Amino acid sequence: MKLSRKQFVRLSALAPLAYTFPFDKTPAQTRKNNEFADLFRLFQNPPPQARPFVRWWWNGCRVTEPEILRELDVLKAMGISGVEINSIAFPEDNDAMGYKPLTWLSDEWLQVLKATVTGARERGLLCDIIVGSGWPFGGEFLERPEQIKMVALGTRKLAGGQRYTLKKEDLLEELAFIKTYEQGTAELYEIRLAPAHMADFDAGRSIKMDGESTVLEVPEGDHILYFLVKFTGYTAVTHGAPGAAGPLLDHYNGPAVEKYLNRMSDAINAKVGAMGDYFRAVFIDSLELRGSNWCDDLPAAFKKRRGYDLAPYLPYILFKINKKSTYNGGQVIGGDDLVQFSTAVQEEIDRVRYDFEITRLELFDERFLKTFTAWCRKNKVKSRVQAYGREYYTIESAMQLDIPECETWLRPDVGTDFEENTFKTGRAYRPVNKFVASAAHLTGKKIVSCEEITNTSMVFNATLERIKITGDQSNLSGVTHSILHGFNFSPKDIPFPGWVRYGTFFNERNTWWPYLKRWVDYKARLSALFQAADMQADIAILFPEADMWSRVGLQYQQYPQTVQPVYANNVWEAIHQNGGGCDYITESVLNRSHFNNPGLQFGSRKYKLLLLLEVASIAPATAASLEQFVKAGGRVIFVGKDPHQTYGKLRHQPKDEAVATAIQKLKRDYPRQVISYPAPTAVIGRWFEKMKRDLLIDTFVTFDGPVEHVSQVYYKSGATDIFFISNYHLTKSYTGTAVFHVPGKTAWLWDPETGRKYRYPTNGAANRLYLQMDPAASLLIIFTDEKGGDLFALRKPFGIQPQEITGPWSLKLEKVYESPATLQLPRLIDFKEDAQLKNFAGVIHYETRFKVVDPKAFHSLDLGVVQGISEVTLNGSPIGVRWYGRHIYTLDGTLKKGENQLNVKITTVLGNYARSLQKNKVTEKWMKGQPLYSMGMLGPVRLG
Repeated sequence: MKLSRKQFVRLSALAPLAYTFPFDKTPAQTRKNNEFADLFRLFQNPPPQARPFVRWWWNGCRVTEPEILRELDVLKAMGISGVEINSIAFPEDNDAMGYKPLTWLSDEWLQVLKATVTGARERGLLCDIIVGSGWPFGGEFLERPEQIKMVALGTRKLAGGQRYTLKKEDLLEELAFIKTYEQGTAELYEIRLAPAHMADFDAGRSIKMDGESTVLEVPEGDHILYFLVKFTGYTAVTHGAPGAAGPLLDHYNGPAVEKYLNRMSDAINAKVGAMGDYFRAVFIDSLELRGSNWCDDLPAAFKKRRGYDLAPYLPYILFKINKKSTYNGGQVIGGDDLVQFSTAVQEEIDRVRYDFEITRLELFDERFLKTFTAWCRKNKVKSRVQAYGREYYTIESAMQLDIPECETWLRPDVGTDFEENTFKTGRAYRPVNKFVASAAHLTGKKIVSCEEITNTSMVFNATLERIKITGDQSNLSGVTHSILHGFNFSPKDIPFPGWVRYGTFFNERNTWWPYLKRWVDYKARLSALFQAADMQADIAILFPEADMWSRVGLQYQQYPQTVQPVYANNVWEAIHQNGGGCDYITESVLNRSHFNNPGLQFGSRKYKLLLLLEVASIAPATAASLEQFVKAGGRVIFVGKDPHQTYGKLRHQPKDEAVATAIQKLKRDYPRQVISYPAPTAVIGRWFEKMKRDLLIDTFVTFDGPVEHVSQVYYKSGATDIFFISNYHLTKSYTGTAVFHVPGKTAWLWDPETGRKYRYPTNGAANRLYLQMDPAASLLIIFTDEKGGDLFALRKPFGIQPQEITGPWSLKLEKVYESPATLQLPRLIDFKEDAQLKNFAGVIHYETRFKVVDPKAFHSLDLGVVQGISEVTLNGSPIGVRWYGRHIYTLDGTLKKGENQLNVKITTVLGNYARSLQKNKVTEKWMKGQPLYSMGMLGPVRLG
């Protein structure tokens, strides 16, 4: 029977859940056996929604139907199961080669879109589509009131007792750098003079400027001139495609948002067909609104919601914009050094700033996010959004979406040592990943989407090994589905490297493309398993969001300028490195939870331990919820400080007292359950290890000790326990024992690369295992009630007398776009150190002959240091491929007495070659600043 696309998608979506349906009349053990079998089949053959998708850049919308269909075939053959159609501007410095641009939503564009979705359906591929083009979305067709708005702050120090002439032109010019879109407008919103030093709050004096200038008499004493400029349509879509370029949409304008969305759906529904018949989801990229903080009715909305006027406080709650950070509305925290406020005045301003920021969040949520999700429901598509930025709630926004999405980057430092108290060095995942994953867990969603392998600094130098480490870190942070960044629409006749907008060059012209499916299948099997299970967490973490918003305003969560406390984004790492599991929650989540022994429950999530990270301000209702949590058997740990006040301005004094009293009483009445614990001052993994010992905190697995480059995440599906453990370091190995707290079950190794399973050897107890992990390696340990099966063989250590294979070596060089050449080397070398070879990229065939006296003395071949993918043949017998970690091969009887012939095929990355193309504008752009990378087989090659 041939399924329709709707039937196919519906059945695929149900596949991960099929095994969970109860079999009421089946014996318990039979149900478990069926469950294990169904889960393993799902793992072996992942459904489409588990396989990676690609972001498919329609560069300049210079797309044609034949090439569209060809590229769909290329993607399907690589194991990709879906595309995100992403219209975007044509890449700078690329040659269009006569391909004509199509205008977004034009009849010609819609015709190609229809051919695309029809072709995808015929191939069993899924489609998502981005709203508009680039990010954030907008267009030249927007009317002025529908365009993005900002009120920006400028200041001048004025000495008292003097007269100044203020010119409108000068004031506007001082902030003119904010207006990056030429057609945008700027107008003076307000001018105010206030004392530079305040013991008590002083709103200052409003200055009128009816014409082009005014004369100002400044009273005695230092003063600050505050001037506010309102910008409209001041910035444009980043990389907007034809028809969708121009000023950004005002996302605080509900009718304008709805009008924009309907413009898109009306066109597609009319010319392509009902969106829900062709698209899985509609996507919104990260909202980088360049500091947008205003809508025309904001003052009225503020007064209605907060109960007092914003106007007296407006200059003081804003921060100045940094010229270097205008892209994301970067702020200069602290303003002018000469402004001095008393503690009481600063506290009042901070409380008003919180009220201002929460008003913005409310308006954005109501007018933009809820409008978008309602539009998606109307069009029968899923909402998929990167719900982070200054305007989104950190968790609640993502909770509203069908498919919440985060982002994971590939950079040169990924795979190196983690740096303390940062979200950057060593890490591929962004801080927002844990927020997004937690939001999905709290709402029972199995798909945590990720823009993955985002890469702007290692284009052409990304190895499959680095890609694996990056993807593994994604999974550790809670990601269950990958949207690869990205795949460029680029016809075959475009000269090398083709059209390149961004990314890791997932492209058939890449040297490692023939091996990519190994990683794609690996990721698909992990995703299939994680989507069919529930991540386990019994620890909840509460950030001091209100305190941070009060002091420094809303932060751009993917790259927050300020993190308070500085270690906040590293606590979850420490918990997982010590064998635990955690989610983030907010006060809103806590206050909507149910409390029962032992702790709190929100939906299906249950937590017995709550960490508050230097949280000073909470609502009185939150203090009451903490008491209910403790009464239900939960434990609360105040890290660094105790809550003692509330936030916001109106009638805060009695609320402050209520919070302080409630927390003091809680600590007094429940001294064993409500604990103040010092903030970390050293390595955070060791800090949580000590907390775990001091407070007797249970974890899911106990390692010998926390290692910063090894972590785990624990899932559960019915009676099946799933542990994913990753060594995400490029050069460091890990060995040690781990005790998994799932007694009475059999440990299995499920191999995501091959889809096979083996019983894992135990080490003194059924749940005590010896872990042997090379750099970049991962383990998928499954505990079930199954008994029989092949035993996994841990790699034997090398003997005390290994034999080195020194050469000489005969090389056949298959450099990209050149005829093969041969080379003789007396010893192995790093290609980057040789003047003739440093620009090589392609395939290197190494061949040598060596003699062995006793082949039984050796069980493994170690290629030593390898920069590339290796494929080995010994005496004419292929013995494997290694695309990450140590390049060690099991000989399995292929070694013979006497003379042996060794052939090693090494596939390199393109980087050094791309770097050498001095007249190629595309490679020049992406290789600028990138070094030469080591290349080839460096050895030593040994038998052991």
